Amino acid sequence: NLKMNALITGIAGFAGSHLADLLVRKKYHVSGIDLAACRTDNIRHLEGKIKLIHADIYNAQKIKAILCKIKPDMLFHLAAQAFVPDSWVNPEASLKTNILGQLNILEAIRALGLKTSVMIAGSAEEYGLVYKNETPVKETNQFRPLSPYAVGKIGQDMLGYQYSQSYNLHIVRARAFNHAGPRMTKNFVASNFAWQIARIEQKKQEPIISVGNLNPTRDFTDVRDTVEGYLSILKYGKNGEAYNICSAKAITVKKVLDILLGYSKAGIKVIPDRSRMRPSDVERLVGDNSKIIKDTGWRPKIPIEKTLKDILDYWRKKIKDEED
Repeated sequence: NLKMNALITGIAGFAGSHLADLLVRKKYHVSGIDLAACRTDNIRHLEGKIKLIHADIYNAQKIKAILCKIKPDMLFHLAAQAFVPDSWVNPEASLKTNILGQLNILEAIRALGLKTSVMIAGSAEEYGLVYKNETPVKETNQFRPLSPYAVGKIGQDMLGYQYSQSYNLHIVRARAFNHAGPRMTKNFVASNFAWQIARIEQKKQEPIISVGNLNPTRDFTDVRDTVEGYLSILKYGKNGEAYNICSAKAITVKKVLDILLGYSKAGIKVIPDRSRMRPSDVERLVGDNSKIIKDTGWRPKIPIEKTLKDILDYWRKKIKDEED
């Protein structure tokens, strides 16, 4: 059994670092590309077990040189501008990084004649506005994007499909719904709540949590399950196909907050904050995961309660370590 060469773009990111954990555990040779040399907190524990390359996927020459050297058997493309609100502030950077960055990767694989299997990390945001009669959302659902980020992800998704058809490259497209877990930046709702609670517990913040809209219903999967899904579709998914990676369970943002508050003994007050509301928000987003289950046998295993507890413990430790 020759060790497979796996390359992860965006390896130091939230999902990228968990995917690296999984592949190292499964004895793959793991290399990773990441833009931010400073952002290695998430993968520090993997030092000596992975090869880290600092590069911008927007630099076509550099990407081609890296692929020529590594010749990966599998490539997980996670590098992207990943935070939806940032795409409102700088839509140009979001589209450039997400679409043209991916184009550089696919062009390099094609030009070098590599036999690399590619997994593209898309997003449930691609579906955007989902009508009530369309949930749970199937892969066949129409795209009605509600952010520049979503438009960029659709571009990546379609580009992946086009290259699989035009050049016979092995490409699968993941559409991951909300994934959560330790190492998630505090930009994201579940992590932000947990971060605020941990700060309150350690007297770094008044016992008040500011929140945005608590009504939306979301489909949360533990990130450790999500990355298992990435590997499953790359190994067992059908070429050119798109796969929802989701729990197929609905939970309100309010319920997420309530579960987290239940893990804390601090008396915390919840206050709505206008600045946390988005220009447009999808009210209910729940996915149908029957296709990935049928084609790969993947299923989510980690309950939301454990996910949220692990996020809170992650922040408790991180905030405590900042003091020491």
